[in-house]
Amino acid sequence: MLDAYRTPWTDVAAHLSRPASVAILPFGALEQHGPHLPLGTDTATAAEVAHRLAERLDAVLLPPVHYGDTWNNAGYPGTVSLSTATVVAIATDLGRSAAAAGATRFIVVNGDWGNRLPLAQAMRALEAEGVVRAIALDYPGMDAAIEAVRESRPAAPGLNHAEEAETSIMLAIDPTVVRLDRAAPEYPSFPSDFGTRPMQLHRFSASGVFGDPAPATAAKGEHIIAATVESSLAVLADFMAE
Repeated sequence: MLDAYRTPWTDVAAHLSRPASVAILPFGALEQHGPHLPLGTDTATAAEVAHRLAERLDAVLLPPVHYGDTWNNAGYPGTVSLSTATVVAIATDLGRSAAAAGATRFIVVNGDWGNRLPLAQAMRALEAEGVVRAIALDYPGMDAAIEAVRESRPAAPGLNHAEEAETSIMLAIDPTVVRLDRAAPEYPSFPSDFGTRPMQLHRFSASGVFGDPAPATAAKGEHIIAATVESSLAVLADFMAE
């Protein structure tokens, strides 16, 4: 694996000149995660998963994109959001640039729900152009890994935000940025159409927490990250073999 941010261009060029060379991009967000987790939680998680994948695939790891389409959290100060079109443009341009540098495969590790549709659109554009094989990973296997260790009740089906799961992940990645003294549960009431149309989350949770972070542990976080990496590798098996 090569960390492009810390590596001279000549070494990156040599690495990407090999057959089936891979560039991996973590795509995160600067988004509120309650009073106890940093705004960079999504980027840190994507970067950790991407780093482990790069090690396993002997890939070039690109520096993370620290911003994403986080409109649903824009009501919380500190959240900085990109438009959908900007996310598409950034991912497409970086894929083209990685291909021009020699990468034959471009893997994006998506760290935020709001990036899913624009990243899928960007991967489609790259595939259609034929410049590079491209895929965006939306944490395959993570939901099952969370349910295997979860002790708290989720605030809503499939919603894991600043609660036990994300707090556990950050405790595993960097416990120095987790303020457990500020962690408190919040279980909002949602309208019947929640999740089916765009909604800004500050209407429902004053703290930005959706669930209970109290049962979080670093061991749970490590389980979630490791399982996500293994599931990602399973998804990538045919992509890498083509």
